Order: sequence, then structure tokens, then C-alpha cells
Amino acid sequence: MTSPLERIELYPQESKRLIGIKYEDFITLVALAEKRYLEKQAEIEKRKIRLIASGGGRKAEMTPRQGVCLCLVYLRQKPTFEILGLLFDVSRTKANNTFNYWVEILREILPASQIEEAKKDEQKYQKLCERLCEYELIIDSAEQAIQRPGDYQEQKKYYSGKKKMHTLKNQFIVLPRGEDIVDICIGQLGKISNITLFRNNRQNLDAKQRFLGDKAYIGEEFITTPYKKPKKAELSEIQKEENQKLSSRRIGVEHLICRVKTFRVASDRFRLARHRYNQVIMAVCGLVRLHLNHSFILSHDI
Repeated sequence: MTSPLERIELYPQESKRLIGIKYEDFITLVALAEKRYLEKQAEIEKRKIRLIASGGGRKAEMTPRQGVCLCLVYLRQKPTFEILGLLFDVSRTKANNTFNYWVEILREILPASQIEEAKKDEQKYQKLCERLCEYELIIDSAEQAIQRPGDYQEQKKYYSGKKKMHTLKNQFIVLPRGEDIVDICIGQLGKISNITLFRNNRQNLDAKQRFLGDKAYIGEEFITTPYKKPKKAELSEIQKEENQKLSSRRIGVEHLICRVKTFRVASDRFRLARHRYNQVIMAVCGLVRLHLNHSFILSHDI
């Protein structure tokens, strides 16, 4: 049976369908991941008390290239770990461990947003905030289903009245036309309203920053929202036209969220351990940014 790695190397045009990113992006990602892998191995070697010579012992079952491919296949297709192991000719446990190892490396090498990338340098962060104030950023939230928590009081925190199920909520703030992810807030309780989530995480951007939002954000001073239909009345033709124009400007955030949900781990019911949610979804956001060619966003002309 042909493995997923062999398949995309034979047919590079199928790469995006199988692992969620283009083949050339996969090659770039493998190079970055392998570099980080070697750095981590060197750090381990420094702390290790050796009983055998360097290079001895059992060899690794999977190369970095195979490990990254396995991780991407899970994120894109979300098979069970039994099936994932069969695809890569390893055990279920090995497939699970390999995924957890490489998704952590993906998080380290791929910033999930402009804010995360810029916060490493205070000067760049301030410069980014100033530049962003020239634009109306688009904001929206998406919910993802989770298993119902067993505890009654605990499950009430995750119950979304809008979706009629238990969810985790993610907030996305993106550039006009959905060109990149500016900031994200991942894994919030499903019962939290969109506007409350925004207010709780407003501090990452300049206080004067303006936004575009849907009706869920009506009442927030710095968010432009559509007109809401009055009770027992109709919107005027001008108001309807204005709403349509605003929707056409907001569509960028819907497109970007759709790109994130291309990875089934971010759209289907989340079945990994709850404490892994933020790491996994932010890794997916990093992959989306890689696909958008914004790996070095601060050097990009917005």
C-alpha cells in the first residue's frame, strides 16, 4: 500500500487535498521542522548522561519528513490513530506519540497570528499596532463541538444556546479581504457571547483600533455593525444597501475561517484531550498562514 508521503511525492498536485497545504509549502515546512528537531535533539544531548556512544541504540522508526506528513494527515483528515498507524506502517501508540511530538514543533515554528509573531519584539509589536490602526479589521467567532462533559455544573459552562450543543469558541481578527490572521483567541467556553469574548480580549490591539463585525457586536463603540431590523418594522432600502456593502467587506473573515475548517480537526467534533485543543487549533492557524505566504508578516506590505 502506498503511504501518504509516497503519494504526495508521486503526485504533488494532490498534496493540498491530502495534507491541507501545497507541496512546495510542505517542503518548506519540513525544512523548518527538521531544523527545530535537530536543535531539540542537541539540547537533549547536552543534558544526557551517556552510557553508550553517540549514534548507538535503536534507530528512529520515522524520519522528520514522515513525522511531519503523519501530523498533517491527522490535522487534515482526522482518521483514528489505528488507521493513521496503518497508513504509516507503525503502531497506534507510535502514531499517537508521533503526532503529539510534531504538532508541538509546528506550534514552535509557525506563529498562529501577526500578534503572536510580533510580540517577541516590543518594537515590532508597537509598529504593527500602529500600522493596523490604518485599517478596519474584521472580527468574527466560530464554534466547534466537543464531547459533553460528565459533570453537570461543568457541562453548563460549555453549552452554546446558539448551537444547541457543547462547544468551544474561537475568535478571529483578520486583515481586510481575509489576507492574514491578526489575532486569535482559542478555546473559550461555548456559553460566552461574541461581544463579551471581544471585550475580554481587547487589550492585544490599540485602543483606537476599528473593526467590522456582524449583528452579534452591536453596541460596541469601535465596531461597525449592520443595521438591525426594528421590531414590527422594516429596514429602509438605503439601510439594506448599506448592510449588503458591509457584508461584502466582511466576507474575508468567513473565507479565512473556512480555510481553517478545511482541516477536519478544526471543524468536526474535537475528540483529542481537551488540554491539547489550543495547541492543535493554533497549529492549524499557523498552517493557514503558511498557505497564505505570510510567514514573515512584518516585512509584508499590508
